[in-house]
Amino acid sequence: MYKPLLGITIGDPSGAGPEISVKALMHDEIKEMCRPILIGDEAVIRRVMPIVHCGEKLAVVSTPADYSPDSINLISLGVIEEPSEYEFAKVQAKCGKAAFEYIKKGIELAMAGHIDAVVTGPIHKEALSQAGLPYPGHTEIFADLTGTSDYAMMLVGGPLRVIHVTTHVSLREACDRVQRERVHRVIRLAHEAVKGLGIERPKIAVAGLNPHSGEHGLFGDEDMKEIAPAIEQAKEDGLDVTGPVPPDTVFYHCKEGRYDIVVAMYHDQGHIPLKLLDFMGGVNITVGLPIIRTSVDHGTVYGKAGKGTADESSMVKAIEMAVRFAISKRGAA
Repeated sequence: MYKPLLGITIGDPSGAGPEISVKALMHDEIKEMCRPILIGDEAVIRRVMPIVHCGEKLAVVSTPADYSPDSINLISLGVIEEPSEYEFAKVQAKCGKAAFEYIKKGIELAMAGHIDAVVTGPIHKEALSQAGLPYPGHTEIFADLTGTSDYAMMLVGGPLRVIHVTTHVSLREACDRVQRERVHRVIRLAHEAVKGLGIERPKIAVAGLNPHSGEHGLFGDEDMKEIAPAIEQAKEDGLDVTGPVPPDTVFYHCKEGRYDIVVAMYHDQGHIPLKLLDFMGGVNITVGLPIIRTSVDHGTVYGKAGKGTADESSMVKAIEMAVRFAISKRGAA
């Protein structure tokens, strides 16, 4: 079986991202399924290796083509040259800048075809802001740097797959953004994403926005005016779509196997049920990009940074998911 080349950005150096990145690569099953290459700084990785009790050799390579199968591989960017340049568990502009540069390098390598996918460690939005980088999160960085306008955030965890019509905006603004055209686009993105996981005809459920999906206009008319027409349009496209399904029941039915994915209307509507069922094992996927990108679905875990105790489960799952997408994409090609 083909073993994809993956670029793993280590995230904010002050958080637990570097530690969970190294810990994930210590799993034998990861080495067997892919060729992972960390993207970060040598000073950061050498600092955390003893913290996580990693005795493996570190190979600092210039390009993915130089991958060494008997080592932990790293492309080092030299943003942070000494461990004394940053502190654990503290918001720092230097770390925000470093995290962005790691992401940028991963995107460049993937866009050039040098790696099959990018897997991202956690970043800190405030650190990005302090570094003068106006991005609310990974999804927006990837969309901007790849020139993508039609994209969505998808989460996979436990028995659920969830894709979002809106994400990092206020709840009030999210309601205004639930519009027919956007809902239809996200339904189509959901279809393509689940097909990329090997399900030929995905069963898609679309959550309502209002309680009971508006109860025929009694609790708001967005479900009738914006969501239902988008669903009908998707059905005309030949997709297997149901909804709008009341948001208080749709995730239960998905968990029970009735649907393959739920289209959620806003950030917390989708995040809460998934994190309840699989808090540490969730995976974040940006759908609609010209490249494959998966990520851990948790933050920088400052409370465990520098202690070696952060759980790498989400990173392991993110790598596994990237491998599945990469092999599927290669097979389709």
